[in-house]
Amino acid sequence: MNTINDTNFQFPNQKSVYIGKVREVYNINDALLVMIATDRLSAFDVVLPRQIPFKGQILNQIATKMMNETADIVPNWLIATPDENVAVGDLCEPFKVEMVIRGYLSGHAAREYKLGKRILCGVEMTEGLKENDKFPFPIITPSTKADNGEHDEDISREDILSQGIVSEEDYIVLENYTNALFQRGTEIAAKRGLILVDTKYEFGKTKDGKIVLIDEIHTPDSSRYFYADGYQERQKKGETQKQLSKEFVRQWLIENDFQGKDGQQIPEMSDDKVLEISNRYIELYEQITGEAFVKASTENVLNRIEKNVNSFLAN
Repeated sequence: MNTINDTNFQFPNQKSVYIGKVREVYNINDALLVMIATDRLSAFDVVLPRQIPFKGQILNQIATKMMNETADIVPNWLIATPDENVAVGDLCEPFKVEMVIRGYLSGHAAREYKLGKRILCGVEMTEGLKENDKFPFPIITPSTKADNGEHDEDISREDILSQGIVSEEDYIVLENYTNALFQRGTEIAAKRGLILVDTKYEFGKTKDGKIVLIDEIHTPDSSRYFYADGYQERQKKGETQKQLSKEFVRQWLIENDFQGKDGQQIPEMSDDKVLEISNRYIELYEQITGEAFVKASTENVLNRIEKNVNSFLAN
C-alpha cells in the first residue's frame, strides 16, 4: 500500500518548506501555508521507521472537522482542504509554546505524579488522586515548542512571561482560547460517548496581528480520549481505562523498552503491527467524528496531492 513518507513538491510561488515530525508545510508567497499530513508516526518526539496507512488522511480530516466546529468561538488559520491529506491556511507566526490542557491525571501528568511530583508546569496537582481521576478543574501545563528532532519541555506560565517567550497580553488570550476550546471539545466528545481527557493547542499570529488557532485540534495525536461508558466503574475497580489516543503506541513502545532516550532501540514494527495501528486510527476517526471513514485512493498518492493543490492555488 502506498503511504506518504516525505514530499518534494515545487508549487507556484513557493518560498520555503518546513519539515515537521509528521507534517510538511509549504510557504506560498509568504501568504499561504500548504500543510501536508504525511503517514509518518512519531512518539516520544521520535519519528518511527514505518508509515501508517491512512494516518495522515485521518488526522487532517479530524482536524478540519474540529476547526469547523470551533470556529465560532476561536478564529483559526484554515482556509480550505483541497485534498484528503492537505490543509491550506493563512501564514502565521507561531507562538513558541504549546498550550497543553488536562482534565484528568493521565499520561505524562500521571507519570510525574507517580514520581511524587505535585507541581507540573507551576500548577499544583491535588493530593490523593489515582491515575485517570478527574482534576477538580482543568489545568494548563504548557510546553516549549521544540525544533525538529528535539524534545518538548515542560514550562510554567511564570517562566514563559519572565523569559519573554510570550507577552502577558497575548498569553491571557492563549489561556482564554485554550479553556474555551477544551470546553467545546469536551461537549463534542460527550455527544460521541467520549471523554476528552487532555489535549494541546497551538496558536499563531496573522500578519495583521490576530491570534488564531493553527496546526491540528482534537486529533488522536494531540489528544487523549476515554470511553465515557464504564469510566466510573473502571476507576472504582482500579482498572485501565478504555481509551482512544496515540497512547496505545506509546505503551507498546514502553513495553519494548523504548521511550526516546539515548541508547534505546526502536522495536521492530512488523507488517501486522503497522496494520493494527492503522486499524486503530480508523477506529479513532469513526468514534471521534461519528462518521464512517472513507479511504482515499492511494494509487499515485503524491500525484493526487500535487494535482489537487495546484488546482486550488490556480483559482
